[in-house]
Amino acid sequence: MSIAKLLPCAIAGALALLALSPTSSALAQTTSPPQRSSVLPSGGGAALFDASDAMQFAPDAVYVGRKGEVNAWDNEDFVKAVRATGKKTLIMAGVWTGVCVMFPALDAKAAGFKVYAVIDASGDPSEMTSRTTVARFVQAGVVPTSTNAMLSEAHRTWARPEAADLAKLYALVAPNYAAVIESYQKAQDVAKQTIGAAR
Repeated sequence: MSIAKLLPCAIAGALALLALSPTSSALAQTTSPPQRSSVLPSGGGAALFDASDAMQFAPDAVYVGRKGEVNAWDNEDFVKAVRATGKKTLIMAGVWTGVCVMFPALDAKAAGFKVYAVIDASGDPSEMTSRTTVARFVQAGVVPTSTNAMLSEAHRTWARPEAADLAKLYALVAPNYAAVIESYQKAQDVAKQTIGAAR
């Protein structure tokens, strides 16, 4: 693959911009941890990103063209677009994990962002390259994760109005999961019929 074809790959590095802080500026510093609306009284969610503060909608995504930079973080317009969101947590994916994701992920982390790298939404020319990249992520404090984990972390509960739409996303990511969803739904239908018959 030519370098010219690889140049757009880090644009996918801003698949989603998520925030753990409600501040209006990505550069704002606070001395106390921000309040997290997604943390339950049980403490559940304290280690997860705050999905209520997420920007994931594709219609709002901004395309930033580059002028030959391999690392998206070398592009001033790209960095300005990221900072303009006021978000402090980035979820990144790209064509090559070891280049398109790693370079801007390491720079974003150094710039004070919390960064998640979605490993299975990216690729590499070899398994060794992927393993080396994941090791470098961990050393730098970039969180390696998977598409399924990010979906689950974002939705947190099936007791929500858009559960059916979420189930469709899961079925796309893991087709076998569609069978689990179908099985669960059938069990729920049987339970409702049993309760109805007992009345």
